[in-house]
Amino acid sequence: MPMVIGVVAGVAVVAVLALIGVFKMMWRVAEPNEALIISGSKHKTEGLEEGMGFRIVTGRGTLVLPGVQAVRKLSLDLNETELHVDCVTHQGIPLKVRGVVIFKVGDDFVSIANAGRRFLDQQKLMSERVHNVFAGHLRSIVGGLTVEEMIRDREKLTGQTRAACGTEMEKLGLIVDSLQIHEIEDPTGYIQNLAMPHAAAVQRDARIAQAEANRLATEAEQKSFARMAEATRDSEILQAGYQAERDKAGAKARQAGPLADAAARQEVVVQETRIAELEANRREQQLQADVRKPADAQAYEKRTLAEAERDARISAAQAKAKETELAAAAEATRVKTAAGAEAEATKARGTAMAASTRATGEAEAAAAQARGLAQAEATKAKGLAEAEAIKARAAALAENQEAVVAQQLAENWPEIVRAGASAFGSVDNMVVLNGADGMADMLAKALTMGGTGLGLARQLLASMNQNGQEPAGTSSLNGIATPPSAQKVPMDDK
Repeated sequence: MPMVIGVVAGVAVVAVLALIGVFKMMWRVAEPNEALIISGSKHKTEGLEEGMGFRIVTGRGTLVLPGVQAVRKLSLDLNETELHVDCVTHQGIPLKVRGVVIFKVGDDFVSIANAGRRFLDQQKLMSERVHNVFAGHLRSIVGGLTVEEMIRDREKLTGQTRAACGTEMEKLGLIVDSLQIHEIEDPTGYIQNLAMPHAAAVQRDARIAQAEANRLATEAEQKSFARMAEATRDSEILQAGYQAERDKAGAKARQAGPLADAAARQEVVVQETRIAELEANRREQQLQADVRKPADAQAYEKRTLAEAERDARISAAQAKAKETELAAAAEATRVKTAAGAEAEATKARGTAMAASTRATGEAEAAAAQARGLAQAEATKAKGLAEAEAIKARAAALAENQEAVVAQQLAENWPEIVRAGASAFGSVDNMVVLNGADGMADMLAKALTMGGTGLGLARQLLASMNQNGQEPAGTSSLNGIATPPSAQKVPMDDK
């Protein structure tokens, strides 16, 4: 019993496997890019005529009876063919048109049936057939167009070609997905000649643009060079300034030694100058005691007389200025009165001109008054200025005379003493009695005689200051009047 069951199971398995194998042999599936054409029995397909003798299956599976029905595949993939067509335009110009046609079998059953009848065993020749169809129509269409139309409107050429080939492609069961004209070759150079004017214009514009660009670049370069030159100039100026500072510092360093020597010598000179000043002070004190006091008395007398004369001149100038001021005021009053009378007379001439005439009279009166006041002020200022000038000259004369006399006496004291000693010029031999006391008495007498000469010098200076010239019969010696009889007389050692 178990053996029977095993046999039955084996037979069942074999039967199932056999059924599966038979089913696989009978079942056919159409890929998305292909169509199955099943022939061998009469079938009716929607859209096709009855009794075509084959069945079309796309995108699904179907049962096929092996040995009774035949199954073939028709590709629905895209195909392309390149167009190389020699054409002649309406103008008789030969052209070579280069393009490409992308086509495929239509997805509807009618297109598949048409393509299956024509290309089922010749699918590799499909591109050649399509090329021949398009080449013929393209030659015909190009023959009715000009070169200019083909160049400027390629879409028109493409549209006419597709429209002309549409009926034939439909009969072949094909549809055109794309038609592109890639290139139009001109072996005669007609197209190139057409482009030459435009190319020349473009070249001209390009040259103009290039020239303009060169000009702008040149201007920019010139500005850049100018800025570079300016920067170089500023740099050189700065460098020159720095070099000058370095040179100055070097010069100071080189002069440090000489300056130190000069400072040392200056200190020596300062000390010598102080010594000389002390000596001069000592001499000045001696002169104060011997010369200044007698000279002060005479200077005071002259200063007093000068001040009196100055006061008299100032009083006279003030009186004159007051007189001028009063005269100017009187003139201003007279002018104002005359202007008022003129205004009243003008007012009487008519009421129509009263306002204008009155304004004119008042303006003239104000102007005359202003002129009178201005003249008075100017005269007054002039008189005061003259008085101040006289006063300043008198003060300067009084003060400067004292200073000048003192300074000139101090500077020319040796000459004055020498002039006093001239009294001994005619003495050949002198006997001094009483020793040193006699010698001192003799020197005192000489100084007394010198004092007489000093008084003469002061009188001569006063005369020169008053008259502005030197008295006759005298000569100037360092600002001190010296009698012409004063001469250097050598004295005996005795």
